[in-house]
Amino acid sequence: MTEGRRHLVLVGLMGAGKTTVGKRCAQLLGRSFVDTDAVVETATGKTVAEIFFEEGEARFRELERDAVADVCASPEPLVIGCGGGAVLDPTTPRPLPAVGLVVWLQASPPVLGRRVGRDRTRPLLGGSPEAVLERLATLRAPAYEAASDEVVDTDGRTVDEVADAVIRKLHAWTG
Repeated sequence: MTEGRRHLVLVGLMGAGKTTVGKRCAQLLGRSFVDTDAVVETATGKTVAEIFFEEGEARFRELERDAVADVCASPEPLVIGCGGGAVLDPTTPRPLPAVGLVVWLQASPPVLGRRVGRDRTRPLLGGSPEAVLERLATLRAPAYEAASDEVVDTDGRTVDEVADAVIRKLHAWTG
């Protein structure tokens, strides 16, 4: 591992497990966990849904890009859960591999749909969550692939199983 690549970064669609698995990985690694959506919410005093509604998705993506950059600049090795759309900004994915191991947590749209249900705090989920997630999965897959070093499938696995798989990849990566 090079000096600059110190973080464990999790990317993927909403419901893939970035926050839940990220917290477990952080606990197992003795690191802090940072969720970039939470960083945006703390900085603005608004929820992600409020930002989307009041200021629009473009403004949220700007705030998200700044949050990712700030978190990635931390000298302390972190476990970072990036918002599901963080890789959409053409300037965000490039720095991610430069700061750490980027793991794409994948799950099928039916599983994602069951996990997020009809969560009203997720501004991109409308009518049918599974249909929205299917569309997002198709649209975002190339961006996730481009931004990530490794992939871990979360379908049918417990949080501990996924966290163990992620940490195995981290240990293999760090040698």
